[in-house]
Amino acid sequence: MQFDIITLFPGIFESYLSESILRNAVEKGYIHVRFHNIRDWANDKHLTVDDRPFGGGPGMVMKVDPVVPCVEAVQQMEEDPGHLVLFTPQGRTFNQRIAEELVQEKRILLLCGRYEGFDQRVYDLLRPDEISIGDYVLNGGEVAAMVVLESIMRLIPGVLGDEDSAKVDSFSEGNRLLEEEQYTRPREYRGLSVPEVLLSGNHQEVDKWRMQNRIERTQERRPDLLDQ
Repeated sequence: MQFDIITLFPGIFESYLSESILRNAVEKGYIHVRFHNIRDWANDKHLTVDDRPFGGGPGMVMKVDPVVPCVEAVQQMEEDPGHLVLFTPQGRTFNQRIAEELVQEKRILLLCGRYEGFDQRVYDLLRPDEISIGDYVLNGGEVAAMVVLESIMRLIPGVLGDEDSAKVDSFSEGNRLLEEEQYTRPREYRGLSVPEVLLSGNHQEVDKWRMQNRIERTQERRPDLLDQ
Protein backbone atom coordinates (compact mmCIF):
# COMPACT_ATOMS: atom_id res chain seq x y z
CA MET A 1 0.00 0.00 0.00
CA GLN A 2 1.33 3.42 -0.96
CA PHE A 3 1.29 6.39 1.43
CA ASP A 4 2.31 9.86 0.27
CA ILE A 5 2.73 12.27 3.18
CA ILE A 6 2.56 15.94 2.24
CA THR A 7 3.98 18.17 4.97
CA LEU A 8 6.26 21.07 5.84
CA PHE A 9 8.19 18.87 8.27
CA PRO A 10 9.02 15.45 6.80
CA GLY A 11 11.79 14.97 9.37
CA ILE A 12 9.17 14.46 12.09
CA PHE A 13 8.46 11.02 10.65
CA GLU A 14 12.02 9.67 10.49
CA SER A 15 12.22 7.99 13.90
CA TYR A 16 8.55 7.03 13.80
CA LEU A 17 9.02 4.91 10.67
CA SER A 18 12.34 3.42 11.76
CA GLU A 19 11.08 1.49 14.78
CA SER A 20 9.10 -1.65 15.60
CA ILE A 21 6.24 -2.91 13.43
CA LEU A 22 6.26 0.09 11.12
CA ARG A 23 9.90 -0.45 10.23
CA ASN A 24 9.20 -4.11 9.51
CA ALA A 25 6.18 -3.21 7.38
CA VAL A 26 8.34 -0.87 5.30
CA GLU A 27 11.28 -3.27 5.01
CA LYS A 28 9.05 -6.17 3.95
CA GLY A 29 7.21 -4.04 1.40
CA TYR A 30 3.76 -4.15 2.97
CA ILE A 31 3.69 -0.36 2.90
CA HIS A 32 5.61 2.24 0.90
CA VAL A 33 5.92 5.75 2.31
CA ARG A 34 7.10 8.84 0.42
CA PHE A 35 7.40 12.40 1.71
CA HIS A 36 6.75 15.61 -0.16
CA ASN A 37 7.71 19.00 1.27
CA ILE A 38 5.10 21.65 0.45
CA ARG A 39 7.81 24.29 0.59
CA ASP A 40 9.33 22.84 -2.59
CA TRP A 41 6.35 24.26 -4.45
CA ALA A 42 6.62 27.78 -3.03
CA ASN A 43 6.94 30.36 -5.81
CA ASP A 44 9.13 33.06 -4.28
CA LYS A 45 12.78 33.25 -3.23
CA HIS A 46 11.87 33.06 0.45
CA LEU A 47 9.89 29.82 -0.06
CA THR A 48 6.85 31.36 1.60
CA VAL A 49 4.04 28.94 2.42
CA ASP A 50 1.89 31.04 4.78
CA ASP A 51 0.56 34.60 5.07
CA ARG A 52 -1.62 36.80 7.25
CA PRO A 53 -5.38 36.14 6.97
CA PHE A 54 -7.52 38.59 4.98
CA GLY A 55 -9.87 40.41 7.33
CA GLY A 56 -7.38 40.27 10.18
CA GLY A 57 -7.09 37.87 13.07
CA PRO A 58 -4.40 35.89 14.88
CA GLY A 59 -1.93 33.51 13.32
CA MET A 60 -1.02 32.68 9.76
CA VAL A 61 -2.83 30.76 7.03
CA MET A 62 -1.25 28.26 4.64
CA LYS A 63 -1.32 29.66 1.13
CA VAL A 64 -3.26 28.03 -1.66
CA ASP A 65 -0.65 28.54 -4.41
CA PRO A 66 2.04 26.19 -3.06
CA VAL A 67 -0.37 23.62 -1.57
CA VAL A 68 -2.60 22.92 -4.56
CA PRO A 69 0.25 22.53 -7.11
CA CYS A 70 2.09 20.30 -4.63
CA VAL A 71 -0.86 17.96 -4.17
CA GLU A 72 -1.62 17.88 -7.89
CA ALA A 73 2.01 17.03 -8.68
CA VAL A 74 2.01 14.21 -6.13
CA GLN A 75 -1.26 12.86 -7.52
CA GLN A 76 0.27 12.78 -11.00
CA MET A 77 3.28 10.74 -9.88
CA GLU A 78 1.22 7.57 -10.24
CA GLU A 79 -1.49 6.40 -12.60
CA ASP A 80 -3.75 6.14 -9.56
CA PRO A 81 -4.08 9.68 -8.10
CA GLY A 82 -4.89 8.18 -4.71
CA HIS A 83 -7.33 9.04 -1.96
CA LEU A 84 -6.55 12.49 -0.53
CA VAL A 85 -6.98 12.94 3.23
CA LEU A 86 -6.68 16.40 4.80
CA PHE A 87 -6.50 16.74 8.57
CA THR A 88 -8.79 19.39 10.01
CA PRO A 89 -10.94 19.85 13.16
CA GLN A 90 -13.94 20.21 10.82
CA GLY A 91 -13.52 16.69 9.41
CA ARG A 92 -15.31 13.47 10.27
CA THR A 93 -13.94 11.97 13.48
CA PHE A 94 -11.55 9.13 12.76
CA ASN A 95 -12.42 5.70 14.12
CA GLN A 96 -11.92 2.02 13.34
CA ARG A 97 -14.72 2.02 10.77
CA ILE A 98 -12.91 4.68 8.77
CA ALA A 99 -9.61 2.79 9.06
CA GLU A 100 -11.32 -0.31 7.66
CA GLU A 101 -12.72 1.84 4.85
CA LEU A 102 -9.37 3.42 3.97
CA VAL A 103 -7.40 0.16 3.98
CA GLN A 104 -9.34 -0.74 0.83
CA GLU A 105 -7.51 2.04 -1.02
CA LYS A 106 -4.33 1.25 -2.97
CA ARG A 107 -2.85 4.70 -2.43
CA ILE A 108 -3.50 7.37 0.20
CA LEU A 109 -2.22 10.95 0.29
CA LEU A 110 -2.04 12.48 3.78
CA LEU A 111 -2.04 16.29 3.69
CA CYS A 112 -0.75 17.87 6.91
CA GLY A 113 -1.52 21.48 7.72
CA ARG A 114 0.13 23.93 10.10
CA TYR A 115 -0.55 27.33 11.64
CA GLU A 116 -4.24 28.36 11.51
CA GLY A 117 -5.01 25.90 8.72
CA PHE A 118 -5.42 26.09 4.96
CA ASP A 119 -6.81 28.79 2.70
CA GLN A 120 -10.40 27.72 1.96
CA ARG A 121 -9.58 27.39 -1.72
CA VAL A 122 -7.44 24.34 -0.91
CA TYR A 123 -10.64 22.58 0.14
CA ASP A 124 -12.66 23.97 -2.75
CA LEU A 125 -10.18 22.90 -5.43
CA LEU A 126 -8.90 19.58 -4.08
CA ARG A 127 -12.10 18.24 -2.46
CA PRO A 128 -10.22 16.12 0.10
CA ASP A 129 -11.59 13.62 2.56
CA GLU A 130 -11.53 15.80 5.69
CA ILE A 131 -10.63 13.89 8.85
CA SER A 132 -10.17 14.85 12.51
CA ILE A 133 -8.60 12.57 15.12
CA GLY A 134 -10.42 14.24 18.01
CA ASP A 135 -11.60 17.39 19.70
CA TYR A 136 -8.30 18.85 20.85
CA VAL A 137 -5.62 21.12 19.42
CA LEU A 138 -2.35 19.98 17.82
CA ASN A 139 0.47 22.00 16.28
CA GLY A 140 -0.15 20.40 12.91
CA GLY A 141 -1.40 17.38 11.00
CA GLU A 142 1.73 15.28 11.30
CA VAL A 143 0.72 13.48 14.51
CA ALA A 144 -2.74 12.89 13.04
CA ALA A 145 -1.09 11.38 9.95
CA MET A 146 0.89 9.01 12.19
CA VAL A 147 -2.32 7.91 13.93
CA VAL A 148 -4.13 7.22 10.67
CA LEU A 149 -1.13 5.53 9.05
CA GLU A 150 -0.59 3.18 11.99
CA SER A 151 -4.28 2.34 12.33
CA ILE A 152 -4.55 1.45 8.63
CA MET A 153 -1.23 -0.37 8.54
CA ARG A 154 -2.36 -2.80 11.25
CA LEU A 155 -5.17 -3.99 9.00
CA ILE A 156 -2.92 -4.94 6.07
CA PRO A 157 -2.55 -8.75 5.92
CA GLY A 158 0.88 -9.89 7.05
CA VAL A 159 1.90 -6.72 8.90
CA LEU A 160 1.12 -7.96 12.42
CA GLY A 161 2.24 -11.54 11.84
CA ASP A 162 -0.69 -12.95 13.84
CA GLU A 163 -3.72 -12.44 11.61
CA ASP A 164 -6.10 -12.70 14.59
CA SER A 165 -4.53 -9.77 16.45
CA ALA A 166 -6.35 -7.03 14.56
CA LYS A 167 -9.61 -8.97 14.54
CA VAL A 168 -9.93 -9.15 18.33
CA ASP A 169 -8.82 -5.59 19.06
CA SER A 170 -11.34 -3.24 20.62
CA PHE A 171 -13.39 -1.41 17.98
CA SER A 172 -12.42 -3.84 15.22
CA GLU A 173 -15.02 -4.97 12.70
CA GLY A 174 -18.04 -6.44 14.46
CA ASN A 175 -16.49 -5.79 17.88
CA ARG A 176 -18.26 -3.27 20.12
CA LEU A 177 -16.67 -4.42 23.38
CA LEU A 178 -13.45 -3.38 25.07
CA GLU A 179 -10.79 -6.04 25.45
CA GLU A 180 -10.72 -8.16 28.59
CA GLU A 181 -8.09 -7.83 31.33
CA GLN A 182 -4.77 -9.40 30.36
CA TYR A 183 -2.26 -11.21 32.59
CA THR A 184 1.16 -12.84 32.26
CA ARG A 185 3.94 -14.01 34.61
CA PRO A 186 4.42 -13.74 37.55
CA ARG A 187 1.24 -15.37 38.87
CA GLU A 188 1.30 -13.14 41.95
CA TYR A 189 2.72 -9.66 42.44
CA ARG A 190 2.40 -7.47 45.53
CA GLY A 191 -0.61 -9.41 46.72
CA LEU A 192 -2.41 -9.35 43.37
CA SER A 193 -3.00 -12.73 41.75
CA VAL A 194 -3.98 -13.88 38.28
CA PRO A 195 -7.63 -15.05 38.19
CA GLU A 196 -7.69 -18.80 38.81
CA VAL A 197 -9.84 -19.50 35.75
CA LEU A 198 -7.00 -18.37 33.47
CA LEU A 199 -4.74 -21.00 35.05
CA SER A 200 -7.31 -23.80 34.91
CA GLY A 201 -6.61 -25.03 31.38
CA ASN A 202 -10.39 -25.16 30.77
CA HIS A 203 -10.67 -23.24 27.49
CA GLN A 204 -14.45 -23.12 27.58
CA GLU A 205 -14.43 -21.51 31.02
CA VAL A 206 -11.63 -19.15 29.97
CA ASP A 207 -13.66 -17.99 26.94
CA LYS A 208 -16.70 -17.52 29.14
CA TRP A 209 -14.70 -15.46 31.67
CA ARG A 210 -13.19 -13.31 28.93
CA MET A 211 -16.54 -12.48 27.39
CA GLN A 212 -18.05 -11.62 30.78
CA ASN A 213 -15.04 -9.49 31.63
CA ARG A 214 -15.30 -7.63 28.32
CA ILE A 215 -18.98 -6.89 28.90
CA GLU A 216 -18.35 -5.66 32.45
CA ARG A 217 -15.41 -3.45 31.43
CA THR A 218 -17.39 -1.96 28.57
CA GLN A 219 -20.40 -1.33 30.80
CA GLU A 220 -18.18 0.40 33.35
CA ARG A 221 -15.94 2.43 31.02
CA ARG A 222 -17.73 2.83 27.69
CA PRO A 223 -21.46 2.11 28.08
CA ASP A 224 -22.07 4.04 24.87
CA LEU A 225 -20.56 1.13 22.94
CA LEU A 226 -23.21 -1.22 24.31
CA ASP A 227 -25.92 1.21 23.17
CA GLN A 228 -24.56 0.84 19.63
